[in-house]
Amino acid sequence: MFVLGIDPGLTRCGYGVVERLSPRRTRAVAAGVLRTDPDAELPSRLAELQAEIRGLLHDYRPDAVAIERVLFQVNVRTAMQVGQAAGVVMAEAAASGCRVALYSPNEVKSAVVGWGGADKAQMEQMVRAQLDIEQALRPVDAADAVAVALCHLATAPMADAVANRGST
Repeated sequence: MFVLGIDPGLTRCGYGVVERLSPRRTRAVAAGVLRTDPDAELPSRLAELQAEIRGLLHDYRPDAVAIERVLFQVNVRTAMQVGQAAGVVMAEAAASGCRVALYSPNEVKSAVVGWGGADKAQMEQMVRAQLDIEQALRPVDAADAVAVALCHLATAPMADAVANRGST
């Protein structure tokens, strides 16, 4: 199973592609950050992000797209832009036929580290440990996106089992 994890943002949108090879073996396929020019007009930035996401979906053909849900931001403008970026990602993923899943930051931390209060350093360390990555994942947005993908791989089987149980 291929999962594209997204840490949404308009200036910096982290992405990570992870593949489950077997129940106990997962590998990182790609990680990085999509950037838009903060001085450009909002519609142009959203269109640029949309094109980049479309490209990732075309190149990697994930089975699912997992997106970190925005719950709280001190800066309202930043929160709005993150929400708009997440909306673009959700729309492109759905249009391409991918399953879309949203996870809160605490759900991601719990799935990857085992504790919802984990800090950025603990998260990055566990992402690297789970994927046998020796070097640090930079920028942090890329590491966060890989963590979101790992969260989906950890939780999707249970969610599928619950959904299938209800349909029988």
